Amino acid sequence: MDSNLNVKNNRLSPYFSRAGVWAFSIGTSIGWGSFVVTCNTYLFQAGILGTVLGLALGMAVILIINHNLCYMLERAPGAGGIYAWGDQVRGHDVGFLIAWFLLLTYLAILWANITSLPLFAQRFFGTMFQFGFSYVVFGYRVYLGEALLSIAAVCLVGLLCARSKRIPQFIMIVLAFFFVGGLIVTTAAACIRHGASGFSYEPGYLPDRSTLGQIVRIAVISPWAFIGFENVAHFSEEYAFPLKKIRGVMLASVVMTTLVYVLMSILSVSAYPAEYDSWFAYIRDMDNLEGIKAIPAFYAAEHYMGPAGITIMILSLLAVIVTSIIGNLTAISRLLFSFGREHEWVGRLGKLNKYGIPGYAILVTVLVSCVIPFLGRTAIGWIVDVTTLGAAIIYGLLSDSVWVHASQHGDRTAKWTGAAGAALMIGVIVLLLAPKLIAYEAMEPESYLLFAAWSLLGLIAFRAVLVRDTEARYGHSVIVWVVLLLLMLLTSMMWTSRDTQLITEDSIQSIQDYYTERVEQGSVQEDEAEAFVSEQEDRIESANIRTTMTSFVMFIVAVVILGNNYNAANSKAKEWQEKFGTARETGLTDALTGIKNKRAFSQWEERIDEQINNGDCPPFAVVVCDINNLKTINDMQGHVAGDECIRRACAVICKIFSHSPVFRYGGDEFVVILRGEDFENRRKLLSLVDEQAQTNLSRDGDAIAAGMAEYDPGEHSSLLRVFEQADRRMYERKKQLKQQQAALAAQAGT
Repeated sequence: MDSNLNVKNNRLSPYFSRAGVWAFSIGTSIGWGSFVVTCNTYLFQAGILGTVLGLALGMAVILIINHNLCYMLERAPGAGGIYAWGDQVRGHDVGFLIAWFLLLTYLAILWANITSLPLFAQRFFGTMFQFGFSYVVFGYRVYLGEALLSIAAVCLVGLLCARSKRIPQFIMIVLAFFFVGGLIVTTAAACIRHGASGFSYEPGYLPDRSTLGQIVRIAVISPWAFIGFENVAHFSEEYAFPLKKIRGVMLASVVMTTLVYVLMSILSVSAYPAEYDSWFAYIRDMDNLEGIKAIPAFYAAEHYMGPAGITIMILSLLAVIVTSIIGNLTAISRLLFSFGREHEWVGRLGKLNKYGIPGYAILVTVLVSCVIPFLGRTAIGWIVDVTTLGAAIIYGLLSDSVWVHASQHGDRTAKWTGAAGAALMIGVIVLLLAPKLIAYEAMEPESYLLFAAWSLLGLIAFRAVLVRDTEARYGHSVIVWVVLLLLMLLTSMMWTSRDTQLITEDSIQSIQDYYTERVEQGSVQEDEAEAFVSEQEDRIESANIRTTMTSFVMFIVAVVILGNNYNAANSKAKEWQEKFGTARETGLTDALTGIKNKRAFSQWEERIDEQINNGDCPPFAVVVCDINNLKTINDMQGHVAGDECIRRACAVICKIFSHSPVFRYGGDEFVVILRGEDFENRRKLLSLVDEQAQTNLSRDGDAIAAGMAEYDPGEHSSLLRVFEQADRRMYERKKQLKQQQAALAAQAGT
């Protein structure tokens, strides 16, 4: 299709190759965190064997999600991905939930990678960008120069993605192959030379924790590792290859993503500085190190390959940052485009620019992202932490929608994978939110608070959608209110619990340190010790009051918003019911004649067909009427005269069949369903129509041709079959009337 026509029709034109889809999928799921945070996220919590087995288990879970994703893509391709699918299958309320959490996760990953550029610069270029004013946010110093670096990167990528499709795809393919190839080369070199290095891969598991618990812990955070692989669903409207090939592409993406994490983990433990007796001791001290030593994978690459290894890893890290920024920015733009295309009040988001790209959606994303670098890396780390929970919710809703759709369409395999995916994601959510079900906490306290805040914002955003919903599509279900309120309550409770726990542990440690120091000095004074302990107790109590009051205020605000939303939904429902009552009558009535229209006939057809199928249909007949000479009247006298002719014919038909519903089926075609008294007198009534036609013919006027068919259970399987028989007889009668009219005209001429 011509690209200009696509822009006019607001359709995205196909251009994505299979390699491009693979590159976007893996390039978005692999970001800064896979290279730098892998040690803290995986190895420090499960050991190398626990990490590898946990990743394998996580991959098995994601393969189920992937099967559900491909099922969706094959049946509902288009911009919007999981959001559009949930909106279609589960309704607009569920669609809103999916869109809200997709937006959170994609923005979090995008922001994490644009703000990782200053960290990249600090690691490898020192203080080059640490210029201009600076300030500290949550313990992290923000420099103007580093913020400008992040802003420049997102603006540059935004400009590129808004003006070209094929160039970003080409960049993604090249960079994805480069960082995968670079990691394979460096890890292979480390494994080959590891035997002679004197280093050990031990411990395989952490000694103080359950082996199974370590594996499960890694599997539980698999949504964090893979989130983004599904973003190519937003581009399915743009695939330039058959959809049936998507399964192979997505399978290759999931397997390759797992391989990247495994290789990164193996490389990170393959070498460590001489002052440490194991890789675990080294990784445990990572936060106190600087330069290459602060990133174990880079240290190992340099150890085994020298400067070449460092060069490969630096370029690979830069490649994953760039691919993640391009991939997430593109995915967000398609998500916003899909939402804008469906909602007039944000219609500009759903417009394409002259390049056939949702440029306004990209612009909005870039402008919002330009503020983020000034918040500091610590705050961004908390935001990124919530992607595990957000991804689990998204994948769970995807799987639930697949289960519903497959159940309706009899696909047993997809029905089971949908149910399994939903159940697994519910399990992940429970493990993330239920305290102490896993041996250690899943998220930082601030991350729970941020998720609670995002849920509260969701209620506010849903209020905005309800107010602007002119078609009464939202608010028919309580799922949005229940899910967002429940998540807000659970995450705020977890924040209260975790924050109090950490402050309590810190206070206990402070008391222990205080007594240890005083005992060693031999100067423990009872009054001073009691005052110090009392100070720590006050600190714990203050923290508990602070967190409890914050949670309480959030709950009150949420309840107020819920009440407001309920009133808005109620008001909309009443307004819609009033409009619907009028519109329903208008929608089933023909504007020209005032009788029932074709839509009304379709409703009658459904009811009668149901009676026929149930074997309890009473006798009926169908009469089809058509006006002879209407075209001549329109051509000779104009359409005003033609409309008057239609109204006259309608009045005649309604007068004759006074006890039966009459429908205007087409321009000059009417249908009557005869039952009861009219059915009993059907032949007499049909003869009246014929008499009227003969009278009008003799006066050189319009005539009604009518054909009738009676329902025969042995012959007719539906109303349509009766209609078709009556229609054929009407055309036979129409032909007879034309022949009679021609004969009358010939007699008049002689």
